[in-house]
Amino acid sequence: MRVLFTHSYFYQLDAKQWKAAQPYPPLATIVAAATARENGHHVSLFDTNLLPNEKGLATQLEDFQPDVLVIYDDGFNYLTKMCLTSMREAAFNMAAMAKQKGIKVWVCSSDSTDHYDTYLKRNCDVAILGEGELTLLDLLNDSEISSIHGIAYNQDGASIKTAPRAINRTIDELPDAAWDLVDIEAYKKIWLSNHGFFSLNMATTRGCPYKCNWCAKPIYGNRYNSRSPKRVAAEIQKLVIEFGASHIWMCDDIFGLKPNWVQEFTKEIENLNYSFKYKIQSRADLLVKDDTAANLAKSGCNEVWIGAESGSQFILDAMDKGITIEQLTTARKLLLAHNIKACFFLQFGYPGETKEHLRETLKMLETLKPDDIGASVSYPLPGTIFYEKVKHELAKKSNWSDSDDLDMMFTGTYPREFYKILHRYVHKYYRLLMLDYQKDTAASKYLKQLYFTLGKKYFHYKIKKYIPEGLSF
Repeated sequence: MRVLFTHSYFYQLDAKQWKAAQPYPPLATIVAAATARENGHHVSLFDTNLLPNEKGLATQLEDFQPDVLVIYDDGFNYLTKMCLTSMREAAFNMAAMAKQKGIKVWVCSSDSTDHYDTYLKRNCDVAILGEGELTLLDLLNDSEISSIHGIAYNQDGASIKTAPRAINRTIDELPDAAWDLVDIEAYKKIWLSNHGFFSLNMATTRGCPYKCNWCAKPIYGNRYNSRSPKRVAAEIQKLVIEFGASHIWMCDDIFGLKPNWVQEFTKEIENLNYSFKYKIQSRADLLVKDDTAANLAKSGCNEVWIGAESGSQFILDAMDKGITIEQLTTARKLLLAHNIKACFFLQFGYPGETKEHLRETLKMLETLKPDDIGASVSYPLPGTIFYEKVKHELAKKSNWSDSDDLDMMFTGTYPREFYKILHRYVHKYYRLLMLDYQKDTAASKYLKQLYFTLGKKYFHYKIKKYIPEGLSF
């Protein structure tokens, strides 16, 4: 079959991400395309990442004449898991464009897995639920649709959902991503002009076995499956040598969880004659084990993003996070000792969070001084315990329009506007914390203290109408 792959994320529709100028190709999309091609199908890609809208799809539909349009989102990109409404509408528009030409439309994404009925009503013939490559092959091989596991489809106006498909445990058997379908130079130009280096993305694992009660896993689930260190090292070599990448984003939910995987990976990298840097996402409790930090440093890791979430143990426990403040502290010190940047994800507004807990988070920033932070508010996603607790409050709005929306869609301890002000305040507070006192003159130290004082006063003034008693940090 002739298969045109696309996806529904547009950096230009997400102003915050477009401004950051750190675009990555749609990895899961091009792995699916490579799988289809390896099995004898003719494939092409309409990559929406760098485009202003979906209108260019019409030309590609005309030129390629596909039998099917597959809207296959990059499940490795956390932005797609947020199911942003601007991207959902783009997916609907692309499906309509294909249907007008009599082309079948299949969709695979976090959003369509959670809301398959909505997509089936908006010109999609089949929704692939969860991990998609093997299900896609069954569809392409024209199997009897009712016998295919892991899909939902339309039958006489009703949505039919088949039995779930088992998680693929042999991900090493999947082909390397079809990088040749991507305009690598377009991505490279943005990276070099804005950052002076070129970064590409890859995944070494799928899934996450931990059960943080706000975290959704509609694609890869609660299982954890790893590729072999040897296979991963070989693919990195390709990205470095063929495409000139000097940096890799390992976009796993959790990197190196499998025992001894990081140690074996380090040996594979040391056996190859090239150098690169990479960043990962990990957990504090994993980073404090054995010689993990040392091996990460040896293999080229220079940045780790940790789900710190809060400086309050009470909130971490309420989230079922499974880590302690002590582990966060130790992990920060270990990474610092090995010259690896430690960056913290923070989450505000989780049910039960009070000003005392917020103070504890600010105190954690002051004490541990992470190298970077990413702050957000709690975001309810279907399939989570957290979502079930607040879903009755989501009638008016259940998704953000873009990643900078930052709207509290449920009732928190304080009003919605408070959390938007808090977000700005925390970032300013953090930037002031990171000023180097050792290099400051007496005058600049005075200015720093003045900024702190004025910043707090401005924050208190802004929130006074929302919090009558004020909030003093």
